[in-house]
Amino acid sequence: MNKHLEELIELSKIDRAIDAFEPKIEAARAKLSALEAKETAVAEEIENLKEEIKEAELKKAKNDLHIQELTEKLEANKKKMADAKTEKEIKALQLEEDIAKEQLDFANEEIARLDNLIETRKGEIEAKEAELAELKEQSEALKAEVEAELAEIEKEKQALFEKKQALVSKMSQKILAFYDKIRRWARNTAVVPVRKQACMGCFMKINDKTYAEVIKGEEITTCPHCGRILYMEPQSEEAATE
Repeated sequence: MNKHLEELIELSKIDRAIDAFEPKIEAARAKLSALEAKETAVAEEIENLKEEIKEAELKKAKNDLHIQELTEKLEANKKKMADAKTEKEIKALQLEEDIAKEQLDFANEEIARLDNLIETRKGEIEAKEAELAELKEQSEALKAEVEAELAEIEKEKQALFEKKQALVSKMSQKILAFYDKIRRWARNTAVVPVRKQACMGCFMKINDKTYAEVIKGEEITTCPHCGRILYMEPQSEEAATE
C-alpha cells in the first residue's frame, strides 16, 4: 500500500479516536450538571416555602392587629349600649356588635389557618433541607468521580495528540493539506474503506476503474461521487465485517 495512504488511514483513525472523547466528556459533565440542577431546584423550593411563611406571618400580624381593633370596638360598643336611650340606637349598636363578632371569629379562624400553614411549611422546609444536604453529599462524591474520569480522558486524549503530532511531523504537507480540506466537511469520514465495491462514506458504488485503483493501493484514490479518500481493508478485516 502507498506510504502516504497508510499515513492518512492512520491519521484518520487517530482523529476519530480523539473526537470520540467529546461525547464522553459531555456525558461526564452532564451527570454532574443534572445533579447540580436538582440541587438548585430544591434550594429554590426551600426559598419559596420560606417566602410563603413570611407572607403568612405578615397576614397573621395584620389579623392580630384587626382583632385588637375589633376587641377595642366591642369594648367601646358596650359603653355606648349602656348610654343608649332609644331602641333604634340599641339595635344599631347590636348590629355593629354582631358584625364585629363575625369579623373577630373570621380573624381568629384565619390566624388558626395561617398557624397551620406555617407549621406545615416548616415541616416541608425541614424535609427539603435534608434532601438538599443529601444531594450536596452526592454532588461532592460525583464531582470527585467526574474529575477523575475527566483526568483519565485527558490523559488518553493527550497521548493521542502526541501520537498524531509525531505522525503529522513526518507527513507530506501537501498530502496533509489535502486531507484537512476533505476533513473540514467530511469530519471523521474523510478516509473510508471500500466494501462490496461501494464507498463507505456516501455508500455509492464506484466504477471498476476506481475500484481497481483502490485494490492496488499504489496511489491516493478518491471517491468519484463524494471525494472522500478510499482504501481497501485487509481481507480478514473486510471478511469479518461482511
